[in-house]
Amino acid sequence: MSTNDCVTKQKYDNIYGCRHSGIHGFFNGGDGFLIGGKTVVVIGYGNVGKGVAQGFRGQGAKVKITEIDPICALQAAMEGFDVVLLEDVLETADIFISCTGGIDNITVEHMKRMKNNAILGNIGQGDQEIQMAELHKVPGLEITNIKPGSDYFKFPDTGKGVIILAFGRLYNLGCANGHPAFVMSASFTDQALCLLELWKNRDNDTYGKCINKLPKTLDETVARYHLKALNVKLTVPTAKQCAYLGIKPEGPFKEDGYHY
Repeated sequence: MSTNDCVTKQKYDNIYGCRHSGIHGFFNGGDGFLIGGKTVVVIGYGNVGKGVAQGFRGQGAKVKITEIDPICALQAAMEGFDVVLLEDVLETADIFISCTGGIDNITVEHMKRMKNNAILGNIGQGDQEIQMAELHKVPGLEITNIKPGSDYFKFPDTGKGVIILAFGRLYNLGCANGHPAFVMSASFTDQALCLLELWKNRDNDTYGKCINKLPKTLDETVARYHLKALNVKLTVPTAKQCAYLGIKPEGPFKEDGYHY
């Protein structure tokens, strides 16, 4: 079962976890650097990018988005973010956060065009979203450690440099403690229920030899488990309302393909 496809993982761990840890990691790695009033470029507006953009906007930053996906780009625009080309904001932005899960989002040539002391962070995956391997090959590159998890890379040909958090790896882990326990609880509950569901159906053909998703009822169960801690009270639909909508009072309340 793909726990990564659970709604209670994608929409909570990825969005709200990154909204918290993306800022926490930046505060630690960019200690003393005020976010308010600065221009922040968030590369990618998937679930991770959405959370990161919310976090920096909440700190008073002027957030701009870059995207390759027209749907995500439209979402960003409808949320009031400027959707731009990275090449058009390299000289003016103060902070660049890569959130895609891809590679080569920030190249060495990009870095050379950035203003001195621009801060770069990766919260997508691995250490290839920022071209770290290529950066270390630059002849005459000067590297100065500012503090644990924060290094200044100065280019000999421009006299300018950039600050990179956590060596280009996940800075919310390298400069902070990752997501809050409550958010991770939902993801870990997904994993536990997936294992229990597979074990319960080990002797039947409920799940074929393929990648399956956690049933919607169990995805909703994970959410229910976490409501009490937030003092949430659920409305219970009437029998007439259930009949009209074609649902049961206990759920599931959405079809499997519903996009939350």
